[in-house]
Amino acid sequence: MEFDAARVMRASRLRIGRVRAMGLPAILIGVAGIVMAAGVARSFRTIAPMLPETIRELKNLVDAGRDARTLKP
Repeated sequence: MEFDAARVMRASRLRIGRVRAMGLPAILIGVAGIVMAAGVARSFRTIAPMLPETIRELKNLVDAGRDARTLKP
C-alpha cells in the first residue's frame, strides 16, 4: 500500500468556530496545537509544586485590596 500525499491533503480539514483550514494549513495548525498542548502540560508539571503557594499569595493580594477599599473614608 502506497502513501498518497495528495489524498491526505484533500482529506485534511479543520474548522474551529468561523476559522476554516484545508490541506496543508489544516495539518500545520493541528500539529501546532499538539505541540502547544505538550508544552502547556510540561509547564504545568514544572509549576505544580509552586501552585499552592501562588494561590495563597493571590488570595492574600485580593484580601489586601479588599481591606484597602474598606479603610477609605
